Amino acid sequence: MRSTASPFRALHHAGPVLVLPNAWDAGTARLIESVGARAIATSSAALAWAHGAADGERLPPATLVAAAQEMARAIRVPLSVDLEAGYHAEPEGIADLVAALLDVGVVGLNLEDGSGAPELLARKLSVARRVAAQRGVDLFLNARTDVYLRTLVPAARAVEEVAARARRYQEAGADGLFVPGLARRSEVEAVVRATALPLNLMALPQLPAAAELGAWGVRRLSAGSALAQATLALVRRASRELLEQGTGSALFADALPYGDLNALFLRAPAADAPDRAG
Repeated sequence: MRSTASPFRALHHAGPVLVLPNAWDAGTARLIESVGARAIATSSAALAWAHGAADGERLPPATLVAAAQEMARAIRVPLSVDLEAGYHAEPEGIADLVAALLDVGVVGLNLEDGSGAPELLARKLSVARRVAAQRGVDLFLNARTDVYLRTLVPAARAVEEVAARARRYQEAGADGLFVPGLARRSEVEAVVRATALPLNLMALPQLPAAAELGAWGVRRLSAGSALAQATLALVRRASRELLEQGTGSALFADALPYGDLNALFLRAPAADAPDRAG
């Protein structure tokens, strides 16, 4: 998987917007790859839910690493993992987990500031960059800022705050900037002008198609937990129907054929994977 690191970096700088329908296990990663994804990224929430845990770094780190290893085994495109805030309050405390993820084939990481001080994330980014250099991995570090998602500053100051954090995070070693909740075109374009980092948005109902986002200057679009939420909604709906009515219409309304799904895991993962370089 290390050979996919540089191609993953290149996907953020050339070609169409990098679209990531976030996966949560080896099966969803392989399925998403098979329909044309140029890379696979995880959703921390979806991965946690798949293992019976709540989001917010409540998933045991060993489970996170094991899940990443299973995904890396099942796919041939680059794999990026949502590490939330690094699973540790202290910057140096994230080093072992970062190393473990790189050792199983991860070539991209998301690290977020949440409601914490920007300096704390900057220091964590520096640690992750150092660990990647020690491991010889061309790691793509995506710095997530929650300025918009958590309304950390008044709306009039949001772009200015994101720009300031972007500068700080880039100096600390970030390769990309993820701003979930950012959606207004004028503000998106202002952020693009304010930073050299490739901008990553989170899919929202009010956003246009990826091609138009590319015209705004966006380089990456992530589904976040939305794909898992849609999937789990179907599971709940079909289960209720089966339990309450004894019927299975929802089960079979849009089901993928058993043979097609099984074939995904019988043949070599590389068979229908797209060109990693985009």
